[in-house]
Amino acid sequence: MAKPDVGFVAFFLMWARVMGWKVPLLHIRICHWLETCDDPVRVLQVFRGASKSTTYAVYKAWKLYRNRSNRALIWAADDPLATKLTRDTLNVMRRHPLCAGMLPRKPGAQSFWVNGATDARNPSMQAVGVNSNVTGARADDIDYDDIEVPKNIKTPEARANLRMKTEESTFIAVPGAQETYIGTPHTHDSIYPELIAAGAASLKIPLFENAVRYEDTTQATRYRFDFAIGDDGLYVMTGVYKHARLLVEGRDYRVDGRFVVFDAPPGVVLDIYANCAWPERFTRDDIEKRRKKTRTLNYWDSQYQLEAKPINECRLDPAKMKPYATHPTVERANGEMRMMLGGARIIGARCYWDCSLGKVGGDDSALSLILDDSAGNYYWHVAQAMIGEYAVFSDDENSQIVTGQVLQACDVIERFQIPQVYVETNGVGTFVSKLLRKALKQRRLQCAVLEINAKGNKNERILAGLEPPLRSGVMWAHVDVLDGPTWDQMKDWNPAVAQQPDDYIDSAAGAILQAPVRIGKIVGNPGSDLREDWRPGTGVYDVTVDMA
Repeated sequence: MAKPDVGFVAFFLMWARVMGWKVPLLHIRICHWLETCDDPVRVLQVFRGASKSTTYAVYKAWKLYRNRSNRALIWAADDPLATKLTRDTLNVMRRHPLCAGMLPRKPGAQSFWVNGATDARNPSMQAVGVNSNVTGARADDIDYDDIEVPKNIKTPEARANLRMKTEESTFIAVPGAQETYIGTPHTHDSIYPELIAAGAASLKIPLFENAVRYEDTTQATRYRFDFAIGDDGLYVMTGVYKHARLLVEGRDYRVDGRFVVFDAPPGVVLDIYANCAWPERFTRDDIEKRRKKTRTLNYWDSQYQLEAKPINECRLDPAKMKPYATHPTVERANGEMRMMLGGARIIGARCYWDCSLGKVGGDDSALSLILDDSAGNYYWHVAQAMIGEYAVFSDDENSQIVTGQVLQACDVIERFQIPQVYVETNGVGTFVSKLLRKALKQRRLQCAVLEINAKGNKNERILAGLEPPLRSGVMWAHVDVLDGPTWDQMKDWNPAVAQQPDDYIDSAAGAILQAPVRIGKIVGNPGSDLREDWRPGTGVYDVTVDMA
């Protein structure tokens, strides 16, 4: 009996019925393109969370259904990631109505042969990581599934290594073979636009078909968009990460023709989108949740709009910080102590010390203080260099600390009533926390000292800490901070450079990334000069519980 000639769209819809899926038009577009595009090199880019790899696994099962002699090599960033696609394909072939009898009794997850395969040396599907040795392999299809991920594109050298590894496909692909790249760009120097520029066929489906961004929104109240609005309406978003908001028409803005109109200038980065590719799945609540979990605009653009910008465009602009000149005061009101910064009530403080030897010509030993108010604003109140030795002890038998960086830190802690300080212990800062605790005890100050071992890429950490509040319009800075070296460090900072002046912005980013301080302790001498805690609490209550 002849095998029925079933196209991929029909094959996919049959599988969707087995799985109980409601198929969106998005997936029909992908299926049609995969079936009809026979170019030797193809690039499939679809926004994060659109089930592109799941759809592609069904496509690989269909390819073997149509031709059991087909040989495919699956390349991904590492072996486990590559094996996900083969496992998913095996699941389809076990349960799809048209794939009965195609699999052997115990197919391997990393490589397998279907019943009827004609090449005993090269599997029907083989999954390998990009750094695996595939010398001597042959394939009719080479499928690069998420070969580009953050860990293998951090540096120009890493991106060059990725390109060198993928060039191996020249020796693996048989005449007439097809290469397909599936993924999202993670860097401005992505392999995907490079392939497209070289002539590869492309299907690119961002989350929103239409988009316009305004970064300077401090003056105007009207913002133009030059595209039609679909049935799902406009999506107007401000900010990024935890300050992100998906605005509501009629409450936050109104639409006047091709303009979004506000009562007052938004003052934060503004994105206007329309025509969501999958509105049934990506609801407005889900989109806002995803935006709030995205640390930087560049990551949002790359993963959801498939546009990775040059990393230099993510530079930290100090002009986005709002200056202020007042200092915090601690006062009693309504039966409790509180800290006020002008008219804003401060509810949290984060002090972060990025330690170094503090010598001329070396890195600054930078201490930053970030204050938080109840509205979600950040106030960068102190960016101060700790100078000299960490601690200098007296020569007498009491061995008291008489000068040094730790006493300078104590001065800041006492002046601003800081209840907790984070000390970065990388490198030379290993013993600073112990010296600081001794100095605090000597000064009779109560302040928690937490040791922080900063891990990962420092430039990524700086971006993650400072870019979201800067872009979201909630970053303030005291004039003393702006008048110091901070301004130049931010202006000249380049995320692509490993070694550069960044001590103050690194300490501020570290302070922002730490959890809010809520420990109910005081600063000062509890025996003689008792000070009440200025941070708001929930109070003390008597509770009766009936356990019967």
